[in-house]
Amino acid sequence: MAPHPSTPPVTSEARLSRRALLRGVGGIGAAAAAAPLLAACSGGPAPAAQAAHATSLGSGLSDPVPRAAVQAMVDAYKTKSGATVRMNVMPRAQLVDNISSYLQSNPEDVITWFAGYRMRYYAAKGLLAPVDDVWEKIGGNFSEGLTKASEGEDGRKYFVPNYNYPWGFFYRKSLWQERGYEIPGTFDALLALCARMKKDGLIPIAFADKDGWPAMGTFDYLNMRTNGYRFHIDLCAHRESWDQQKVKDVFDKWRALLPYQDKAALGATWQEGARTLTSKKSGMYLIGSFIVQDVTDKDIAADLDFFPFPAIAVEGTDAIEAPIDGFVLSKRGGSNATAKDMLAFFGTGAGQDAYASKDPSNLQTAKDADTSAFSELNRKGAAAIAGAKYISQFFDRDALPAMASNVMIPALQGFLKDGTVDTRAIEAQAASLYSAQ
Repeated sequence: MAPHPSTPPVTSEARLSRRALLRGVGGIGAAAAAAPLLAACSGGPAPAAQAAHATSLGSGLSDPVPRAAVQAMVDAYKTKSGATVRMNVMPRAQLVDNISSYLQSNPEDVITWFAGYRMRYYAAKGLLAPVDDVWEKIGGNFSEGLTKASEGEDGRKYFVPNYNYPWGFFYRKSLWQERGYEIPGTFDALLALCARMKKDGLIPIAFADKDGWPAMGTFDYLNMRTNGYRFHIDLCAHRESWDQQKVKDVFDKWRALLPYQDKAALGATWQEGARTLTSKKSGMYLIGSFIVQDVTDKDIAADLDFFPFPAIAVEGTDAIEAPIDGFVLSKRGGSNATAKDMLAFFGTGAGQDAYASKDPSNLQTAKDADTSAFSELNRKGAAAIAGAKYISQFFDRDALPAMASNVMIPALQGFLKDGTVDTRAIEAQAASLYSAQ
């Protein structure tokens, strides 16, 4: 996601981080212009020139832990099938920021991606191949919610889930025990806890938004807790106006939190935010469970716990932010039987257990996955997801790509600077973007 608070469209040169955003929907018509950049993403020969029983995988999971996990998954498939799998691992920014051009160029067969609007959008554009035949083999392995999340607008399947992970307030149990802090059940209790932590010399809420995307997690929860899940999803899809009191109420709630969030947020990455938590400089951190990826000390990892975002309105307590990551099949890969066979393996416990052996911070989605090695934190996260009536995917996945990257990032970063936001301007930009679809 974009690190800069400026309003111009995100460019391929922008330094983006873990959830780097697309430059917007205009990229679909610009594949030829982006050809030089995408040379590094080339999937190689066309299917007819591929060796028999071979496929390729394009991965944007380039950080050390998830990179090793995807490699373990591929290695397990190669051992099982004897197939040849060529991998192309690229920076997440390169894949996600240029996905339109990549899919129209010469992509790998199977590609790491995620559920939500941005999966459905490219499926509707004909840039992904449906995988209904794969789901005939693996469908019984997934819950109704995961199955629905894998469908395009046409009702066909375009996605195979791998893992998901909950967002919540993470904290160190030992620090809370030392200070006598208690988990807040309401927003007012959260504010009271923040005030106490600040008095104790702590940064109450670790925060890091250099890359633009983390602040969306706070907005998502405040909106869902204030106005409910359905309003949040409708707002993301612009079925609701941004220039209304319900949205202003969300920012009013957030404004009350600003004095307690890390003042250095706009200059810090999520990993740097995590280190203020692990070093006990901050009291809690609203982030995804992938925070564990940045914790190398086993004792500190065992000391982590989390609690759900507290209640604001009754109707907003039944939703959790738990993005689903997995794989899609490029249109080019749709004729490759080995690619589909690999996708089917990725939809089994055996495939997902191989991933989890290297990255235990996330939760396997297949019902036959081995959860016996789950940490206490994993079991708690899985229970929180299972107990939620609704699962949101994160704003950048539930909304139009350009809405997330070109509108919300600068709007939220501006809000973090001075506590002001122009909902009328957001609505005008949203109306323009969505009317062009």
